[in-house]
Amino acid sequence: MSTIDEDRLNVSIRKFLKAVGITSQREIEKAVREAAESGSLPEAQKLQAKMTLSIPALGLEHVVDHDIDTGT
Repeated sequence: MSTIDEDRLNVSIRKFLKAVGITSQREIEKAVREAAESGSLPEAQKLQAKMTLSIPALGLEHVVDHDIDTGT
């Protein structure tokens, strides 16, 4: 059985999650702005969002469902 460098793993996971968070936020903001500018933003103040994390080598699939409040 191999040992895990917990610190290295933690840093690597944090870097991944930071990249996911930053790029996802930019894409969501861009899509909301474009929809608002084109008049196609739904009237509902909340948008259903779903994020799926998968790591095939580990057989991991994790889904997070959340509503995003546009404040409109």
